[in-house]
Amino acid sequence: MRAFIAIELPNEIRDSLNGIQEKLKACKADVRWVAPENIHLTLKFLGEVNEEQLSKVKAIMETIAGQKKIFNIRLASVGAFPNMNYPRVIWAGVDNGGKEAEELACALEEKIEKIGIPKEERAFSSHITIGRIRSNLGKDRLTAGLKQPENYFKDSVHEFSVNKLTLFKSTLTPKGPIYEIVKEANLTTA
Repeated sequence: MRAFIAIELPNEIRDSLNGIQEKLKACKADVRWVAPENIHLTLKFLGEVNEEQLSKVKAIMETIAGQKKIFNIRLASVGAFPNMNYPRVIWAGVDNGGKEAEELACALEEKIEKIGIPKEERAFSSHITIGRIRSNLGKDRLTAGLKQPENYFKDSVHEFSVNKLTLFKSTLTPKGPIYEIVKEANLTTA
């Protein structure tokens, strides 16, 4: 099973991010936009896992969630990897709550590596992928649009409470991935 661990987003945050996607679509760049229902903040991509690993991942999630308190995340920026001049991935960035998300991701990395799932080569970055560039078509217009962050976060508050970790199964299809919740682990209130 192909799987990952993420922070789910409330519908109003997904709707808001979809609004940002719609504004960026006006650039007419060649971008594969993430379907609004699939937008999330990935903490750990697991790849293909077997039943034994899956069982251990679930236990790790419970342990880590039980040690971490509920926290808030606020989205405050739009950007691109590897950089704004050569975008490949378009993302919404986190200011408040980024440190807490990183702590969760690092705790998951450390424990999950011990069950045979390799660590990520890149350092964790608190972001939410909203699109992936397919070609250079319209890239200059897209880059100009990305450099106007005031267009995206001025009208409403983009803050939400993180109260659980979610393990998703990811099934790849020609029409895009289908995500299915496999396990949820609640963060602590104490």
